[in-house]
Amino acid sequence: MATHDIAVIPGDGIGPEVVDAALPLVEDAAAASGVTFETTRFEWGTEYYLDHGEMMPEDALDRLEGFDAIFLGAVGHPEVPDHVTLHGLLLPIRKGFDQYVCKRPNVLFEGIESPLRGYGSGDIDFVVYRENTEGEYADVGGREHRGLAHETAVQSALFTRRGTERIVRAAFEAATEREGHLTSITKSNAQAHSMVFWDDVVADVAREFPSVDVERLLVDAAAMDLIRRPHEFDVVVASNLFGDILTDIGAQITGSMGLAPSGNVHPSDEYPSMFEPVHGSAPDIVGRGVANPLATVLSWSLLFEDLGERRTANALWDAVVDQLAASSAPRTPDLGGSEGTEAVVSDLQSRL
Repeated sequence: MATHDIAVIPGDGIGPEVVDAALPLVEDAAAASGVTFETTRFEWGTEYYLDHGEMMPEDALDRLEGFDAIFLGAVGHPEVPDHVTLHGLLLPIRKGFDQYVCKRPNVLFEGIESPLRGYGSGDIDFVVYRENTEGEYADVGGREHRGLAHETAVQSALFTRRGTERIVRAAFEAATEREGHLTSITKSNAQAHSMVFWDDVVADVAREFPSVDVERLLVDAAAMDLIRRPHEFDVVVASNLFGDILTDIGAQITGSMGLAPSGNVHPSDEYPSMFEPVHGSAPDIVGRGVANPLATVLSWSLLFEDLGERRTANALWDAVVDQLAASSAPRTPDLGGSEGTEAVVSDLQSRL
């Protein structure tokens, strides 16, 4: 049996804490499933930036390319502007390895209370397919006349037919495997070029999937409806910016950012995909031992699912589901408990 080679970038803040705490659990789940993997650790991120003036070395992509997958803990530091961290590490990896699918499941697990009244276990279960390599996060634009009264900034979104069509098709394919309902998010009433183009591509691809029911929402209406009627969503497809915003809403209505996994996926074997919890580096709780490790565990589950190792993926996911359903299980403060990271992971190990 082949050994999976996985690059691990613990990153910043609570990233190293949750990565280090979860890794023995992941190793146990893999071993019980007959799966072998090896990890290589790369200490890149804002600490590296403060020492070297860059988030990762120039040859970082060359060093990562040969791995089967990448796991990222978190990036972000109070002393480093967010645009530096994003453009210095996350976007170069996503774009360099053409990880054009950002897949973010949003599930209201049993035992978790949604801030929305009247919603219980399983009532919210949708997945967002966010375009991940172009759109509003394209590095197109610039600033002129810096420091002068007429200083000007231009930021242009980039939508290609190839890029839009492939994320839309991936979302349709996912809808055929779920409940057969797809919601496309735009702002085509105001953005008459890029978003009308997006609508046209959705209409073109929809002809290939006649069994999928298609709903089209403007992003402001979608933000409202995720609060008002989240149970009606199944697969959501959106541009880079809109998907980024709406998935944070999805994480909150399903209980906590500490439960939100994410995958930056290149669907072929040409490049490695990268998996990460959504919660960020959380500098306010660094070193306190109370970071929620569950999003990290769920992200590892997505990683093994992408590698085709479903037994390992299911073991990790099911352990989290089982723990959350148990009222006596340890919980971190973001879920209303008083336990720490290690206690949660130890309990998860007993559930494998």
